Amino acid sequence: MSPAVDDGYGYGPYTVEDLHGLPDEGKAFELVDGWLIELSPSTRHDYLAQVLARILQRAAEDAGVDVYVQAPMDISTPAGARKPDVALMGAAAARSARDLGLSLYPGNDVQIAIEIVSRGSGSEREDRHRKVTEYARTGIDQYWLVDFDPRPRIQIRRLNGAAYTDPIVLEDADVLDVSHPFPITFPLTRLSDFT
Repeated sequence: MSPAVDDGYGYGPYTVEDLHGLPDEGKAFELVDGWLIELSPSTRHDYLAQVLARILQRAAEDAGVDVYVQAPMDISTPAGARKPDVALMGAAAARSARDLGLSLYPGNDVQIAIEIVSRGSGSEREDRHRKVTEYARTGIDQYWLVDFDPRPRIQIRRLNGAAYTDPIVLEDADVLDVSHPFPITFPLTRLSDFT
């Protein structure tokens, strides 16, 4: 089935093929329970995604770890197709997915998924609530939720069995310091606007 983009994307339910068949009009979508959900990033949101992707890539290089970092990354989840703002997976798993011709990276290969909250958007509720459960069910080891309004703040959730632990909350004056999947350390001030 092909989405009817001329009448507001039709009535669904949609498939991954429909998602990938949408025209490139500068909009991004996730596929959730057969429905297309439009994402609404901002310039500040996109800037933070780039900064975080660079931080993860440099930390991996410093640790001598071969990873694949993408901002955003299309992944499979039990609900359909999600698009974390930044995601990290082992390079071997990423190469395997590409060699198999998969249209989505397997969500259970993702080691860190990062969502940057766009306050007041339709995706904010998804990021804060539904994705906590969904990403845990997918098997994503860490879920980082990044707020930037009014100041940088990160919640880090780690997978423990089939659910995430309570979040470790870092404020703008703190330093993020994790050791898994490799050492990642940076002050949250790095997430201040355009510095």
